[in-house]
Amino acid sequence: MIEMSGIDKSFGNVQVLKEVQFSIQPGEIHALMGENGAGKSTLIKILTGIHKKDAGQIKVNDHEVAYKNPQEAEQDGIAVIHQELNILPELSVAENFYLGKELTVGKAGWLNTKEMNRRTAEVMSHLGLNVKPTTRAGSLSVGQQQIIEIAKALETNADCIIMDEPTAALTDREIDTLFEIIRELQQQGVAFVYISHRMEEIFSICDRITVLRDGNYVGTKKSSESNIDEIIQMMVGRELGDQFPELTSSPGEEKLTVKGLTKRPFFEDVSFSVREGEIFGIAGLMGAGRSEVVETLFGYRKKDEGDIYLDGQLVNLKSPTESMYHKIGMISEDRKTKGLIVDFSIKDNLNLTNLDEISTSTWISSQKELALYETLIKKLDVKTSGPNQAAKSLSGGNQQKVVIAKWIYQQPKILILDEPTRGVDVGAKKEIYQIMNELAKEGVTIIMISSELPEVIGLSSRVGVMFEGKMMTILERSELTEERIMHYAMGGETIGKQQANV
Repeated sequence: MIEMSGIDKSFGNVQVLKEVQFSIQPGEIHALMGENGAGKSTLIKILTGIHKKDAGQIKVNDHEVAYKNPQEAEQDGIAVIHQELNILPELSVAENFYLGKELTVGKAGWLNTKEMNRRTAEVMSHLGLNVKPTTRAGSLSVGQQQIIEIAKALETNADCIIMDEPTAALTDREIDTLFEIIRELQQQGVAFVYISHRMEEIFSICDRITVLRDGNYVGTKKSSESNIDEIIQMMVGRELGDQFPELTSSPGEEKLTVKGLTKRPFFEDVSFSVREGEIFGIAGLMGAGRSEVVETLFGYRKKDEGDIYLDGQLVNLKSPTESMYHKIGMISEDRKTKGLIVDFSIKDNLNLTNLDEISTSTWISSQKELALYETLIKKLDVKTSGPNQAAKSLSGGNQQKVVIAKWIYQQPKILILDEPTRGVDVGAKKEIYQIMNELAKEGVTIIMISSELPEVIGLSSRVGVMFEGKMMTILERSELTEERIMHYAMGGETIGKQQANV
């Protein structure tokens, strides 16, 4: 049992928590919700000893505590799965799994690699991830790395597991498996603090919901006695309205054409075309090759075969720099390693793709630099203490907004969005959807990957569905249903006349 009351926390002159309260009972699944910057992650970091509270009281099983670090919290039965992955990419899956708690044999303390590999394979299989424990962790997708993080927490035999956006990079099938395991542990008395922006998940698995807004405690509701609209209103202080904007763009001529694109072993013979002013969705299960296709389009990966045409002209996009020259931008699913330099300030991250706009000869204009920051931060409503704030100190959602902002200012002709709303709250999601709609209306060609089927259906004029490296079909907007998309995403044969080949 955990009780937090009267929790205050300030960073400099900015107060981020004000008399916040939160409690969780044994065997309870309790959602902690709020917009980006509401204080959720800060509250959890105070509980687990990463931050020190300014005021208030924390009790665990009726004993007042003040953990000095996460290790103390874990020893007391509290484990955390953070939103940002903490995988060491050069180590194997098993080495990451047992990092800091390695198994040894003999008086000399030799590493028991065989046993660590065996146990890791067993746990990974239970979670539906069939990868070798000796696989280098950095070679796995973001979703696979997320499952490793979840497994590490589940194996601590904790009394309370805190999950911060655990399903952001998972497919529906993987989420179902995770929920089964959570319910099994709940029956054994394990409590869960569940942080997510996915409303359907919250009402599917959580017993109670606590909402924070702007660092303040708003209230706690039983899931069975509330609804999505009420929780959204508690979070944002207003009614949100329809989630997805009406598609107002009128797609024009073909802007991008892909024929027989191949990058083994990730995908093979992928063909599709996207029109000017169109939002083209790409759906599929984790490992289907979705991200690898767009990374090859953007020059992150070198293609083995196939042709790419821009405005009917054959191009060879060998690097991101060359893609940027052709006015192609890309927002990666992994903002931590491919979207931001997290130790840099917000201002410097925005500068990276906009040096020509803010520099004169070899000098950066401080005035233009500040104007760029103010324009983009205001446009995307990024919650920040100032231009020199480090990107790593922002909430996950605000980090994502910074990544989007730096590309928008480039006025790209083609914008690739890989999981654009991962870790973003409902209010910010709607703002991002509206920005995408406006960009399409202005003639920008958008390719979007999303694991959230309502998002794919709500925003796309057409959707290409991938399975095991193949583009199974391309569905028109009138054909889009979750059932139809999943049919192809799970390898179902083509039904109807719509084919993927150009």
